[in-house]
Amino acid sequence: MSVSNPLPHDAARLHVTGTARYVDDIPTPRGCLYLAFGLSTVAAGRITALDLDAVRAAPGVVGVWEAADLPSDCDCSPSAHDEPLLSGNSIRYCGQPVFLVAATSHHTARRAARLARIEVQERDAVLNVEDALDTDSRFEDGPLVWERGDAGEAIDDAPHRVEGQIAIGGQEHFYLEGQCALALPQEDGDMLVHASTQHPTEIQHKVAHALGLPMHAVRVETRRMGGGFGGKESQGNALAVACAVVAAATGRPAKMRYDRDDDFMITGKRHDFRIEYSAGFDDDGRLRGVEFVHLVRCGWAQDLSLPVADRAMLHADNAYDLPAVRIESHRLKTNTQSATAFRGFGGPQGMLGIERVMDHVAHVLGRDPLEVRRVNYYPGVGGGLSAPRSAKPSPPEDISEPEKQGITPYGQPVEDFILHEMTERLARTSDYAARRAAVADWNDSHPVLKRGIALTPVKFGISFTLTHLNQAGALVHVYQDGSVAMNHGGTEMGQGLFQKVAQVAADRFGLPPEAIRITATDTAKVPNTSATAASSGSDLNGMAVRAACDTIRDRMAAYLATLHQSTADRVTFTDGQVDVAGRSMSFADAARLCYEGRVSLSSTGFYKTPKLSWDRKKGEGRPFFYFAYGAACTEVAIDTLTGEYRILRADILHDCGRSLNPAIDTGQIEGGYVQGAGWLTTEELVWDETGRLRTHAPSTYKIPACSDRPAVFNVALWDGENRENTIYRSKAVGEPPFMLGISAFLALSDAVAACGPGYPALNAPATTEEVLNAVGRARDGA
Repeated sequence: MSVSNPLPHDAARLHVTGTARYVDDIPTPRGCLYLAFGLSTVAAGRITALDLDAVRAAPGVVGVWEAADLPSDCDCSPSAHDEPLLSGNSIRYCGQPVFLVAATSHHTARRAARLARIEVQERDAVLNVEDALDTDSRFEDGPLVWERGDAGEAIDDAPHRVEGQIAIGGQEHFYLEGQCALALPQEDGDMLVHASTQHPTEIQHKVAHALGLPMHAVRVETRRMGGGFGGKESQGNALAVACAVVAAATGRPAKMRYDRDDDFMITGKRHDFRIEYSAGFDDDGRLRGVEFVHLVRCGWAQDLSLPVADRAMLHADNAYDLPAVRIESHRLKTNTQSATAFRGFGGPQGMLGIERVMDHVAHVLGRDPLEVRRVNYYPGVGGGLSAPRSAKPSPPEDISEPEKQGITPYGQPVEDFILHEMTERLARTSDYAARRAAVADWNDSHPVLKRGIALTPVKFGISFTLTHLNQAGALVHVYQDGSVAMNHGGTEMGQGLFQKVAQVAADRFGLPPEAIRITATDTAKVPNTSATAASSGSDLNGMAVRAACDTIRDRMAAYLATLHQSTADRVTFTDGQVDVAGRSMSFADAARLCYEGRVSLSSTGFYKTPKLSWDRKKGEGRPFFYFAYGAACTEVAIDTLTGEYRILRADILHDCGRSLNPAIDTGQIEGGYVQGAGWLTTEELVWDETGRLRTHAPSTYKIPACSDRPAVFNVALWDGENRENTIYRSKAVGEPPFMLGISAFLALSDAVAACGPGYPALNAPATTEEVLNAVGRARDGA
């Protein structure tokens, strides 16, 4: 059986030998043009003079385009049609593309773009959430509010109460491969675009709109990306559109690649939040009611901000059964880069809000934060994920005690909650109780170096909240020599999607995985695809490929059975052999026989996620097919004199269901934890008072390095399977592990709390400066 085996990434050899081909590695035809944007240097204003004569006269420059020169508005927005390719007269953020240069080399284009003379009448810029609230600058008429019960009354009636706020910074995607696109003009006005994108159909749609073409005239191909993390879901639109416009106008190939500093300045980041909270609770720490206000800085254009902010609200409960809750979300428009999708898609911000509440409650009561978390957990229901893999998962309708099910604030039953068991196991395997006692002893005897420990849970919903995106298609060919080629709508960005789906196909045909070839994602092969996002790549595309493979396999079985006077149910496909009523032949021979018998060996497959129903305005329904779970225990040490710190150890137990590939899933968990910890510790985005991003290069923006990983790093997979009918009962693993990094942040808070009686109220990212400031707050008792 090919699935569940820890096989290496399909392109691992290509990666380590440097022969994996990315967009920038594609040999370009003779006469290719290279593009660069000229960028705004102010955050808000109106252009009063734009002198591009020096740009046009620069050596190697072939053409220069202003907004008025474009064939259309060339909108790049994935949502609200509010992102023109070039600014026109109005400047909306510092770093906005104002004009486009095409030249004979990449560096020639960049150098020429700097020769422009732009005069701007500056306007007051809206740069932060306070400015946006003061000016009522927002993307919806007012805040979106979801309520369950009367949270205000519950808080007032509770024996204890806490209130506060937490600032949560954004995050740069910092994919290793930057944004890149290449457009090749075809005959009769058609266009072929190679793009580093998580959403080829979106690129196809935007290029077709820009050029006034039907979508069938635009073909988009994506072989692989060198990382995406959500930053290539919509941010690649501008490069692809620019290349297509130039290619159409000149009849020459056009290529565009952002240098890292341009990438920082132009593209969106994770949304930064400020979360205000108020909670009432009893002597055990059980919440009676909680209120949240989410202030979301969205940037200058809507992009994907509404669903991101929605998902933050959807994860404001995390793993906790909240009897009364009110969540108020403000989607605020500012003169900064348009914030966009990032791994977790708002879920991490919402989750950190409730985890701060749990931490604060535990501090007030003087209790172990893990005890407070566990007393607030959703009730477990047994069966399903808690069962061993050999057991058949119990469907939701078989649950005998529905009164024990928790209900989320948006009304979805929590039918598969296993964090009681997972937390118990992780607390035991990580030796949490003994280590917590040791941390306390250490802190009592060490005045300068303090330690902290935290064990935090993750409950993450899996599905696109825009219901129609939960669909996928596939195309599978079996050739007469027995080799198999397939294509699906998912994109490979290093996460191992192609390998997992190849294992699915191999299993359906009884072949080794190396017999399967997955070709580049191509809008001409599988149309109308959804983005590879929302952790749905394996779920959606795996099921679509399975459907296509099963159709071909059943055709083959039916034909081979007639040749041997048997029935299709007596035909089996295993270990590269096909057995027909006791007679065995190779899969290649079987394919040849079917070809000669004029049996179709090609099929499409389609899948749509069931059970989904969602009303975002009311905040009611079932937006998620299922939940993925995880828990992490992290121990840290801080220097109270400098604010420096180290992550000493991390223990993780994560729920992948019945893993399609444990090796790839373990890598995703390790990487997700480190990236999540980086977001909450070292990765700080800083804008100055004029709206200019000052941390726009590796020299000023610090992602975690190898030396920042925990010295002791233990990762284990939960031995269970999905109660829902997913591909081989697996679970998504792209986004959920990211939020395991919250345990590192709260371990830092625990260490700071050992410095004095005050609650540290640590903000994110917890840079060394922020940790040092929090130490002062704790000592002051503030």
